[in-house]
Amino acid sequence: MNGLNMYYEVHGEGEPLVLLHGAYMTINLNFGKMLPTLAKNRQVIAVELQGHGHTEDIDRPLSFEQMADDTAELLRQLGIEKADILGYSMGGTVAVELGIRHSDLVRKLVVISSPYKRDGWYPEVYATIEHITPEVFTGSGLPEAYAEVAPNPDGWATLVEKVKKLDLEYIGRTPEEFRSIKAPTLIVIGDSDGVPPESAVEMFKLLGGGVFGDVDGLPQSRLAVLPGTTHVGVIERTDWLVPMITEFLD
Repeated sequence: MNGLNMYYEVHGEGEPLVLLHGAYMTINLNFGKMLPTLAKNRQVIAVELQGHGHTEDIDRPLSFEQMADDTAELLRQLGIEKADILGYSMGGTVAVELGIRHSDLVRKLVVISSPYKRDGWYPEVYATIEHITPEVFTGSGLPEAYAEVAPNPDGWATLVEKVKKLDLEYIGRTPEEFRSIKAPTLIVIGDSDGVPPESAVEMFKLLGGGVFGDVDGLPQSRLAVLPGTTHVGVIERTDWLVPMITEFLD
């Protein structure tokens, strides 16, 4: 699809739910803990985006728009007319792009630890990315997980450079573009995330939040801030995330 041979897995039966992983990750690394539970009552379609996991890189830069288009094309090839989309970090930004660029395919969105614009991250995030090298990940398990399944096990350094460029050149969307998302959206961050609480609250308000629900009624979108939780740690909070996600999607 779009010149890319995209790897995906299908687990379970029911309403389709697409899982979009974070940067440098694989399906198993990112969603290994929550996927079996989510698949008990729905059809989970977990993908590995360009250059990640089993999906071989091709001769084009990484872009959030392109990764969203790749995912949309996968759904069309699978004959899926509408799906719920869950994305974490990089995958969360791809989920936002799906909500904007391919709204006809999206029933509900779950955006975890990802803003919609460049200054939706703390400045320290970009300062950290500036100094990323392939060697920085030594001891994290990420290079080993990549080498275990990648069609080109020697491509780790190329992936790191592509993701670094993707992040440093990220501009994002305008408030008006983000507000155009029609799908009910659950926004999740950790209280010590790379995404400040103010950024998540802004997103929530743009999608109809920030009202007195007892009088005005609950908005279709939701906001969750997980206590004592970092950007890297948020996806490990499966005991909190899975019930919230399941109830929201149901």
